[in-house]
Amino acid sequence: MSTHSKTFPTWAFLSLAANGLLVLAIALVLMRKYEWSMASPMIRSAAATRLSDPKSTDSATELGPRHQLNYQQWVELLGREADVAARQQPKHLLILAGDSLSLWFPIELLPPKRTWLNQGISGETSKGLLNRLDLFDKTQPEAIFVMIGINDLIREVTDETILANQRLIVRYLRRVHPQSKIIVQSILPHSARNATWEGRDRLLAIPNRRIRDLNERLRAIAKEENVIYLDLYPLFADADGNMKTELSSDGLHLNPQGYLVWRNALLVLDQFVLEPVALK
Repeated sequence: MSTHSKTFPTWAFLSLAANGLLVLAIALVLMRKYEWSMASPMIRSAAATRLSDPKSTDSATELGPRHQLNYQQWVELLGREADVAARQQPKHLLILAGDSLSLWFPIELLPPKRTWLNQGISGETSKGLLNRLDLFDKTQPEAIFVMIGINDLIREVTDETILANQRLIVRYLRRVHPQSKIIVQSILPHSARNATWEGRDRLLAIPNRRIRDLNERLRAIAKEENVIYLDLYPLFADADGNMKTELSSDGLHLNPQGYLVWRNALLVLDQFVLEPVALK
């Protein structure tokens, strides 16, 4: 189905933080007594770096050598995985494109009854992502989720450059995948002084208000380019606009509870915007 075939504009911004249905859905899930093993979140997330089919039996113990890949090796690996998806043409294919936040999305938390192709690379920037979008040119996804930008800010890339690259990313995806829904996701906040990430000083040089302003401009780009904007920022921000410490492992990256919040935003988006597949 074409991106433009909906009866409402696909650019229409769904304010997910203010959407009562989303808040209710997330609240209900978070109130349940989920028990997550915090001992090794990276190992539990490793399978998300591969083409994930519900019938897949890949072992997450392969994290070791994969975790030590350099950037070019990652690009080559993701290209091979995209080629597999292009050959198999799985039904209900969805793509995650971005940096480590996408890369480490636990496969067991990704919405089910979909086939997920994870094209995230740790440390990725908007320019890097733009330069490798052709890796999955031959795939036929129903939707492509993009989250990129925080590493640009850490590397002191200007807002104008980040936004220009975001616009080029969207235009490329719309041209190459005209039948796919394109979802631009907001840049998440960081935990400011509560962060324990090794690059904490670099985070402190990036006020979260700058990220909020950048997201507002990103929302405008999504509207202008006729794609969907998913505002995740309010779901992760505390009263001061910083990342909630209970949702992050180090003030920058997400822990399982953080991914649970993101998952439920995707579930609500799927129900109201993407083609329904009776997700549970």
